[in-house]
Amino acid sequence: MTAQPALYLSFSITGLDFSAAGEASTKIKKALKQIGVTDEVVRRTAIAAYEAEMNVAIHAEKGTIEVWVDREQIKIVVSDQGPGIADIDLAMKEGFSTAPELAREMGFGAGMGLPNIKRCTDNLEINSTVGKGTTLNMLIHISTAGN
Repeated sequence: MTAQPALYLSFSITGLDFSAAGEASTKIKKALKQIGVTDEVVRRTAIAAYEAEMNVAIHAEKGTIEVWVDREQIKIVVSDQGPGIADIDLAMKEGFSTAPELAREMGFGAGMGLPNIKRCTDNLEINSTVGKGTTLNMLIHISTAGN
């Protein structure tokens, strides 16, 4: 990242607030389009941000999304105060979910969030402590759109 990002965004997420869930990723998508990021990179970024945002809404008490954009890449950091992930490898398997019944009844929690994030990013790091929370560090390269 350069010393001065071309764009910086920050959003708060409240757990179980499904009426607001998705607002941050929608604003991220709009901002990226406004600064001329390619459609493919906007699509990948919006999907990754949405999945991460929903994971916070479903699993955590609260969290934040921060986005830095420069000419070469988009960095997204999503941190939450939630239960943490006991087994990250298991959580990365498609279909594995620990979502509560409330989220499942609303059509969320299918166990595709982390796998979708991994597919849409060029680099994903997950740091989690059970009982404290989880941080996702995502990178999407702008110069390799479509790769």
